[in-house]
Amino acid sequence: MSEPLLEPWQWPEPHWRKIVNQVRAGRRLRPTHWPDNARCAVALSFDSDHETNELRDGGKSIGRLSWGQYGSRVGVPRIAELLRRYQVPASFYVPAVTALLYPDEQRQLIADGHEIGIHGWIHELNSVLPHEAERDLMLRAADTLAQITGTRPVGMRTPSWDFSAHTLAIAKEMGLLYDSSLVADEDCYELLLDGAPSGVIELPVEWVRDDAVYFWMHRGQSFRPYTPPSAVFEIFQRELDAAYDEGGLFQLTMHPHIIGYRSRIWILEELIRRARALGSVWFATHAQVVRWVSEHAS
Repeated sequence: MSEPLLEPWQWPEPHWRKIVNQVRAGRRLRPTHWPDNARCAVALSFDSDHETNELRDGGKSIGRLSWGQYGSRVGVPRIAELLRRYQVPASFYVPAVTALLYPDEQRQLIADGHEIGIHGWIHELNSVLPHEAERDLMLRAADTLAQITGTRPVGMRTPSWDFSAHTLAIAKEMGLLYDSSLVADEDCYELLLDGAPSGVIELPVEWVRDDAVYFWMHRGQSFRPYTPPSAVFEIFQRELDAAYDEGGLFQLTMHPHIIGYRSRIWILEELIRRARALGSVWFATHAQVVRWVSEHAS
């Protein structure tokens, strides 16, 4: 006879503590200094979801697939040209299906000195997958990116930042250096798995530093852009300025099919200019930041 399901308010303390302690932030990893004595680090990232935003839910909308194609056809080239002009490295998180659709895009980004990280197989949600399915997809995604780019990824960002109870254990098994999907701090930190150091470092994200929450559009749902680009720039700039004042890390998440429009790409350019104007900033890929903090944390 099965035991009755308990409401959360009925859970005994060991039960809710086990849930809370599955994956936790451990030791904060703010370095004693940044390279060349820079005041702060700037880590720009782009999630190259492209068509997988539609495919992952079984969608077949030609219109939304074309939006994904815009990300590769216009967004990535526009972003890459801007980064090249300012000689700024960045991290691109790429679903394996995106890499298979656009292998030359990934190879060019690597040639330009950028990082390619794992972003699932088809932008699937990890929390709805059985453990074996999630593991298989992560392993295959890593192999696919390595085969296409010639460089094995050392970090990951879960699609939609959706982190299952098994994700960290799989990342540890794969020997990944870092994850960039969680939000427990503004500095990098150790990830604890069931209370013990996992060996995987977290470079945290945050929705306030993500272009999608301000600009996302879905005609068939309630998602509508609600924030003008000037206001988004102000939010991002204030995050940058505060990171500089604190001597910390400014991390930003963008999407080629969102930030890549003419009326929005200026946000990225102005942020780069603003960071340069501050006078002492280190632009780095996520992997470079994680390697630095792991060696120089106080």
